[in-house]
Amino acid sequence: MQISNKVIITCAITGSIHTPSMSPYLPVTPAQIADSAVGAADAGAAIVHLHARDPKTGIPSQDPVLFGEFLGAIRDKSDVVLNLTTGGAPTMSIEERLAPVARFKPEVASLNMGSMNFGLYEMLGRYTEFRHDWERPYLEASDDRIFRNTFRDIAHILEACNANQTRFEIECYDIGHLYTAAHFLDRGLLKAPLFIQSVFGIRGGIGAHPEDIAHMKRTADRLFGKHYVWSVLGAGAQQTRVVTQGLLMGGNVRVGLEDNLWLSRGKLATSNAEQVAGIRRSIEQLGYSVATPDEARAMLGLKGKDNVDF
Repeated sequence: MQISNKVIITCAITGSIHTPSMSPYLPVTPAQIADSAVGAADAGAAIVHLHARDPKTGIPSQDPVLFGEFLGAIRDKSDVVLNLTTGGAPTMSIEERLAPVARFKPEVASLNMGSMNFGLYEMLGRYTEFRHDWERPYLEASDDRIFRNTFRDIAHILEACNANQTRFEIECYDIGHLYTAAHFLDRGLLKAPLFIQSVFGIRGGIGAHPEDIAHMKRTADRLFGKHYVWSVLGAGAQQTRVVTQGLLMGGNVRVGLEDNLWLSRGKLATSNAEQVAGIRRSIEQLGYSVATPDEARAMLGLKGKDNVDF
């Protein structure tokens, strides 16, 4: 499934973890999200992972109207693969989270492989002033919030999307999530090659110790053999170390302001493109090459940009 020494860079543009008060560079409006996605693609991202936000308050939103405002704008300016979230935010119902993917039938959609605690409350120790009323309660309540992704929920999303030939960025926050992916592969609801996105460092999921990363890779190798493409992301300050270890182990990488607001210690990233450019330098210094969008499409078995509904 690997094309020579090509590495896929995914860039997660805005997400639902960080709030607008944490960084003036976090894209919020559809125009900001579109511009940031195009910039990331120009810097070397083959895939952009997309959430939407209310343009006035920055609160995460799965309103298909908001997605529609930036999908066409990105496509008009870039060949990048557009990956729509079905994760949305832990506060949303499954039907809310599914709505944009069901409407637009993208090449790729993200899909979480299990219910979990998803703790954001520790960020309150680093941020004390918020511009919007929703931000503090959103973080505070995460110590009593379950991010729901039951077996029935996962099957529902897969069944709703498979007729559209949408493939999945399979987000695995722990070892058990790999086994869940194997279960749905056995049921025929997932099809190889799997695009496994291993997530390290979220409170409630697997840690970001080098042994955790190695354990995740060993388990995926045993379960899926050559029938998967592996990518890694590290939350927050652990991003660079985690993705570098992933590269050295033959993996692909995900960066972006959804996962980490910082470029280096004490220095905010001013754009998603800045993070993409940084990891691209590392990839090339290690002797690898960055995959183009079309090379990523071939590696992941995607249906192509002309077979979407936007």
